[in-house]
Amino acid sequence: MRIGLLLAESRGGIGQHVASLVPRYIEAGHEVVLCGPPGTTDHFDFGEATVVAQTVGLRGCDVIHAHGYRAGTAALRDRARLRPLVVTWHNAVLTTGPRGLVMRLGQRLVARGADLTLGASSDLVELAKSLGARKAELAPVAAPALPETRTPAAVVRESLGLGDEPLVLSVGRLAPQKDYPTLLSVAAAVAAKQPEAVFAVVGDGPLRDNLQARIDAEGLPVRLLGHRSDVADLLGAADVFLLTSHWEARALVLQEAVQAGVPVVATAVGGVPELVGDSAVLAAPGDAEGLAAGVREVFSDPAKAAAMRTAGLELAAGWPDEDEVAKNLLDIYAGLVATTG
Repeated sequence: MRIGLLLAESRGGIGQHVASLVPRYIEAGHEVVLCGPPGTTDHFDFGEATVVAQTVGLRGCDVIHAHGYRAGTAALRDRARLRPLVVTWHNAVLTTGPRGLVMRLGQRLVARGADLTLGASSDLVELAKSLGARKAELAPVAAPALPETRTPAAVVRESLGLGDEPLVLSVGRLAPQKDYPTLLSVAAAVAAKQPEAVFAVVGDGPLRDNLQARIDAEGLPVRLLGHRSDVADLLGAADVFLLTSHWEARALVLQEAVQAGVPVVATAVGGVPELVGDSAVLAAPGDAEGLAAGVREVFSDPAKAAAMRTAGLELAAGWPDEDEVAKNLLDIYAGLVATTG
């Protein structure tokens, strides 16, 4: 098959996911044409794929797979020539106001225009169906294999100026979806009873200055570490992984934390509950007290923490890997080509 992959601007999980598919498709004997903006195609290694800047370059492909609503919208502009069309929904629309209204209208058009909609979480699948999708299915995105730790936990902790203090780690762009103001409130609530605890946040973004100002003003035990290339090492040194997002599908960093055997405390949003099952402590989005209680529970109950680690590792062992995900998608493409060709 000649497979067309279409991306909008991406520097994170979506681009990483597509970059993992390309070599597997090529190894299976298929030709891959990838369309995306320069900022995306330069950021990721798409191997031997033919890279084009405009959707016209995807004409003649046997199947088109667009990743995200914006990519799906771009494909619909040339709908007569770009089909069969698969669109994967990786994210929810959280934007409000006029812009959010336009984005939700785009969702509806993409749902109705695609031959198949794939959702990274069950709530996205149900949303697509409610918006008129012809066919919608769950298609989990595999977590890349966790890199081996390069630095012992004790050395990592020493580099952060820590000894035996409990360490809570969060990873993600400093942007509204991640709800870091709630994380700061969690840190304040935990520090009130366990002042030795330290919270470390990996990532950069537009909210950094505001977050740092509140950290300084309230004397919170939170360190903004910025971009780091040693997340695996930091996970190996952490006592808890904390996710405070308003919404996530299958957050790759959450999967990495579970794979690393770190107890997880997270918000019960989007695809998080179906991803972590009973291996994590969950609370409602914005519930700083509930999340803080979960963190304190892990700190104070070693048996509970050990059970969470074991449950998480057992759960992660059953997740599909990148090879399985690529094979499943190739089977989907073949079925579409056979029925729409």
